Amino acid sequence: MHETGGQVVFPPAKRSITLAVTGASGALFAQQMLRMLEADERVAHVNFICSVSGMRVAFEELGLGGRSALPRLMLGAEPRKTRVQNNSDVGACVASGSHPTDAMVVLPCSMATLGRIANGVASRLIERAADVCLKERIPLVLCVRESPLNLIHLRNMTRAAEAGATVFPVMPAMYTHPASIEEMARQFVSRVLKHIGLPQADAFVWKPEPQGQ
Repeated sequence: MHETGGQVVFPPAKRSITLAVTGASGALFAQQMLRMLEADERVAHVNFICSVSGMRVAFEELGLGGRSALPRLMLGAEPRKTRVQNNSDVGACVASGSHPTDAMVVLPCSMATLGRIANGVASRLIERAADVCLKERIPLVLCVRESPLNLIHLRNMTRAAEAGATVFPVMPAMYTHPASIEEMARQFVSRVLKHIGLPQADAFVWKPEPQGQ
């Protein structure tokens, strides 16, 4: 803290974010989010949860190899602030409403995970942590990934939204003219991070050309 004009000013509290990865396609987006959270000095802790299916997809899509924990492989270095939570451990810290969590992002969010969250089936840590966010009114962002969508998917999205979640489909923008698939993923992740109060300095901002008079 410091004093300004006789007033005591406290620095903004650093954030604790939960990042969950499930078995839908889109591991590159999760990788980019993990890298950006690790680099963001406003973030103190990242609780990383990955389902068994999420691990399989990540290894296949990202071409990862080795026996290290997934965050280390995604980052290419030892994580500074990321803690791995086992999806089978429903007694982990993020399973309790007493644990300080500022937001949770499920990226990518499979339709199976969406269905369990939307219907309160919390038998695994990812769904339990999401359920805690809903009951505690903590921001929960579900980056769903599937195509085409059937009526069950649509109804589950509606149920999740009605319960307080934000349904944020993995739909990268083309108007940013991304030079690579990694840049496209980074810009999408930037929009998600802005949504939970972590705007990124290098995020694309749309500036339409002025119209003639």
